[in-house]
Amino acid sequence: MAILGCKTGPVRALLSLAALIWAAPASALDDGAGRLFVDGSTLSFDTEAVADDQPGEIVISDIDLFRSLLQEHPDVSTLQLNSSGGSIYASSEIAWIVSDYGLNTQVDGECVSACVDVFLAGARREMTLGSKIGFHRRSWSPQAVEGYYEDLRESRGWATPFVFGSWIYTDTQREMFEYLSYMVDNGVEPGFAIQTLQVDSGDEWYPTRMQLIEAGVLRDEAP
Repeated sequence: MAILGCKTGPVRALLSLAALIWAAPASALDDGAGRLFVDGSTLSFDTEAVADDQPGEIVISDIDLFRSLLQEHPDVSTLQLNSSGGSIYASSEIAWIVSDYGLNTQVDGECVSACVDVFLAGARREMTLGSKIGFHRRSWSPQAVEGYYEDLRESRGWATPFVFGSWIYTDTQREMFEYLSYMVDNGVEPGFAIQTLQVDSGDEWYPTRMQLIEAGVLRDEAP
């Protein structure tokens, strides 16, 4: 279970599936039209263009919504992304769906942090002119760490915070191995994958388009 998140901590339950509504010419969600919708053969996911009462990041409820929209629209072939990230768990589950459906991915705007996990699941991966892809290390807030410890210390046998700290040390190494393996398995050059860990979570590294092409992040053909 991944414990380090960009914006959100560990998750314990999936939210219920939201209802879908039809809005010509696109099919959109009633919990934020313009955030996640289908237009022709493109499924757009834009967590930045949302109302104040809508989540401005990738969240757990998006998993079932993605699946439902793809089932409803079998002609979708491309996922268009504009997101600053969010839940690592949600992004990894959505990435699985993207890969299973064999979708191409395209960044139109910005794709940062957990959004990149979704983007890398694409068969063909593109970025529109003027867009950018950003990387940084994952983080886990002190409040989330404390809550995780308090919730699970009895069931996991963490008698003291020091025992918990030892577990974090081991689990973090496992998570970093899985993160780097995921990137390499999806065609990213290993040296570049390591470089994505150079920047703290409060900052971003935006490689140039040429760097992204040379590293295999952007690719015109499916493997």
